[in-house]
Amino acid sequence: MKRFTTLALLVAMVFGCVAFASAATEVKMTGDARIHANFWNNINYTGWNPRGTNTGDSLTIWERFRLRSDFIANEGLKFRFGIRVNNKAWGNDTFTVDNPAVSIDVYQAFLQFKWPSTDIEFTIGLQDMDLPISAPGMLNSNPVFGGSRAAAAVVAIPVVDQFKIVAGFARLLDTNKDFDPTTKQVADEFDGYFLVLPITLDGFKATPWGMIAVAGKDAGYTTAVGSSPRFTNQSLATNLASAAYLLSPVGFKQSQTVYWWAGASFAVTALDPFKFYADVMYGEGAANQGSRKRAGLFFDVAAEYTGFDMLTPQVTFWYSTGEDGSMRNGSERMPSVVQSWGPSTSFLFDCSQQFAGGHMGLNNVGNWGFAVSLNKISFIQDLTHRLTFTYAHGTNSGRALRQANLLWGVGQYVEMGRDLTTNEYVMGINFDNQYNIYENLAAIVETGWAHGQFEKSVWGRRMVNQAQNGDAWKVAFGLKYQF
Repeated sequence: MKRFTTLALLVAMVFGCVAFASAATEVKMTGDARIHANFWNNINYTGWNPRGTNTGDSLTIWERFRLRSDFIANEGLKFRFGIRVNNKAWGNDTFTVDNPAVSIDVYQAFLQFKWPSTDIEFTIGLQDMDLPISAPGMLNSNPVFGGSRAAAAVVAIPVVDQFKIVAGFARLLDTNKDFDPTTKQVADEFDGYFLVLPITLDGFKATPWGMIAVAGKDAGYTTAVGSSPRFTNQSLATNLASAAYLLSPVGFKQSQTVYWWAGASFAVTALDPFKFYADVMYGEGAANQGSRKRAGLFFDVAAEYTGFDMLTPQVTFWYSTGEDGSMRNGSERMPSVVQSWGPSTSFLFDCSQQFAGGHMGLNNVGNWGFAVSLNKISFIQDLTHRLTFTYAHGTNSGRALRQANLLWGVGQYVEMGRDLTTNEYVMGINFDNQYNIYENLAAIVETGWAHGQFEKSVWGRRMVNQAQNGDAWKVAFGLKYQF
């Protein structure tokens, strides 16, 4: 009863605030609800979790709800408040019979305003974060820091119609909050500073960008991020640090470790209906810490043709550097904060799927590959389809991944199917369908198939033999309501 009382009070407070605020401000509420079932065969290529210690259920029913409320004083001042029940399974957490756990959390809370008599805009608080990407609808988000949220302060300064400056600060971690556990100050923060310079001309857009992050030694980098651990075990440590991070003494060698990234995105639409996109970026961190160093390059190129009424062909190629055979000189993969890059909603990547848990969790660094897609296929009104084929081949040394498994344990720092050696590949096909029952209500069916070729000397005979017993495939079906 206490849990139900807490939930009721929270809902009452939200709608009470709406009623009170409506007298002085305009209140707009938007949101979405998604209910779907995922049917899996050989999830993670094996039917197990990445460590091979648990078996995945063949059928799971998921539900999520998001509510966003904008409190608008005028066209230059508003506050956004967003709450959610985020991808919970029926029969567990919030959706447990008789004794549910309350799982509502705040995922957006920011103030946005323009400086009086100018177009300079400030956005301060918990907000969506995404460094530039050339084609958000096709490649989803930036592979360094994208598709996520952070507590940040951002200012956008228009200079001319074709150019503006966007700069900001984000506190990504503050493990001990306002008091450290001892009387001696400890470096428990992880802060990011970024600068974006979008240049927009007729038929062309270029966006140079850069980011610097300062990683305190005592922050909690082993905290899981990104997708559900059912698919990947990503953490800030696995995304930022080299495998040698776990060598004794564990962690960074310095109190403060600097990371930096520089890149640019390009979009050419002057030849419309032919459109071309490209992104290039380099990142480096712990440069003077020997085996803790991590540095690498990533780039992608993509094209689409939008001249057909019934479909949009798309093609993408990407490449990123991979690990060499030595742990002593650090990692040769590009570090990242949160990854959510993926071409044409590929089944291999955690990118722009409509439903949760509908991907194979492929890492976008340490491999090269291509994707070919027929997108926005429509022969019947309100019914659309997408067909995508993706192939990825590893650029990592097998010796490097073996060493990482020996140090961290199998499926901890690198994972079979997520991180690929030069002798490994994965490929996948997804066929996704959406029928708009009403303007705001859609019935969706997502299907996917994936096959991988893996090295027994890296992952062990047990894991690879299990993957060879059958390919992975899934069917997800459900409803999405937007309001």
